[in-house]
Amino acid sequence: MELIVGIDEAGRGPLAGPVFAGAVILDPAKPITGLNDSKKLSSKQREKLFEEIKNNALHWAFGVSEADEIDKVNILQATFLAMQRAVTNLKVTPDLALIDGNQAPKLLNCKIKMIINGDALEPAISAASIVAKVLRDQEMMRLDQLYPQYGFAKHKGYGTAAHIAAIKQFGPCEIHRRSFAPVRPDYAY
Repeated sequence: MELIVGIDEAGRGPLAGPVFAGAVILDPAKPITGLNDSKKLSSKQREKLFEEIKNNALHWAFGVSEADEIDKVNILQATFLAMQRAVTNLKVTPDLALIDGNQAPKLLNCKIKMIINGDALEPAISAASIVAKVLRDQEMMRLDQLYPQYGFAKHKGYGTAAHIAAIKQFGPCEIHRRSFAPVRPDYAY
């Protein structure tokens, strides 16, 4: 049986926190109903599907790039690193990787097919999207406990008005992406 892994990321746009990538190899004998682009699902739906993915997928894993790494190599390269780490963290080597979007990282020993809007079209990519989003949201909830003044539990690091106001008031913390406006030191409000 050819092992096909779906790969997707969550957290490219926020001003703070890591970018996560999910990698999922679905079991054709155990289809999961309701898979879709994680952005089109409610938090409750994502959590339920995440449990189903953990229990029914042949294999799943994730990879992370932290904010300082994002600042060092740029968000695209950090996303590729997170994707590579997710595939490396699988217990098997897939034969084919289906990746959401039109750009992809190099993966060892694996063919790659990019699919634009793949998170809505390909179940394995949808599952990877859900894994990445749920785990990133959980991490942002954890980070909210360390940095409660920023409201990460509510906005998950995205550039909401409340988040930008907190950055203006408290300055950036160690998980802010200093290469992103309006966190950049040279950014003019």
